[in-house]
Amino acid sequence: TVKTLAMRRRHRAAAPMLVLLTLALIGVLYAAAGSATSAQASSDARGANAELIKQGQQLFAEGCSSCHGLGAQGGPEAPTLIGVGSAAVDFQVSTGRMPLAAPGAQAPQKPVIYNDEEIAALAAFVASLGPGPQIPTDEEINYQDANLAEGGELFRTNCSQCHNFTGEGGALSNGAYAPNLMNATPRQIYEAMLTGPENMPVFSNETLTPENKRAIIKYIQHMDEQPDYGGWGIGSLGPVTEGLFIWVIGIGLMIGAAVWIGARVR
Repeated sequence: TVKTLAMRRRHRAAAPMLVLLTLALIGVLYAAAGSATSAQASSDARGANAELIKQGQQLFAEGCSSCHGLGAQGGPEAPTLIGVGSAAVDFQVSTGRMPLAAPGAQAPQKPVIYNDEEIAALAAFVASLGPGPQIPTDEEINYQDANLAEGGELFRTNCSQCHNFTGEGGALSNGAYAPNLMNATPRQIYEAMLTGPENMPVFSNETLTPENKRAIIKYIQHMDEQPDYGGWGIGSLGPVTEGLFIWVIGIGLMIGAAVWIGARVR
């Protein structure tokens, strides 16, 4: 038996087989360790998410439930938040539109009262109530490689009717208005397209693809960076505003000058 084993150890296939067995054993041990680590990480993530949701529920009860209800089911003057997703919460709260000071034709943008961690907690709580659009990732809103010309065309086709060709905003009916986009962050613009706040329609990823959204964001950022070559831009609100300025100020000055000249002649 000893002689047989010794002969097999000297066999040409013994060394490769030993290497293969060793590698297989290492692979099994590595997979087991990785599985345990992954399970632990998943457990930690669930625990962290549960803690975030709990924190968000407390913040919601304190600052939002008076209008939206403790379960976010809505009220007489506030819509249900079940199914709106974390993107809608992040947009509304990060722009200061929520919590709402008083009911009106439209929620105005105002100073933000929650910090980033609290906004994330509120968004996690509302997202836990039902599926909805999620907060876009950094990769989704990275517009550096987007097509600027395509973004301009998409903006003029889908957005300029309300927000003006330059994104400066404009008036709508019944006291509502399309806000100025120049101070909005890329994430807020993306979330607005996803969720359709106020009078804005929803532009889902089927209507405007993520590539389309990034192109539009790039166009808006480009317009924000453009100087007013003519001097005073008057808000870039178009010919109505500029014409009104010319008639009220320009013609007014000319009439004043004519009256002054007439008085001097006498």
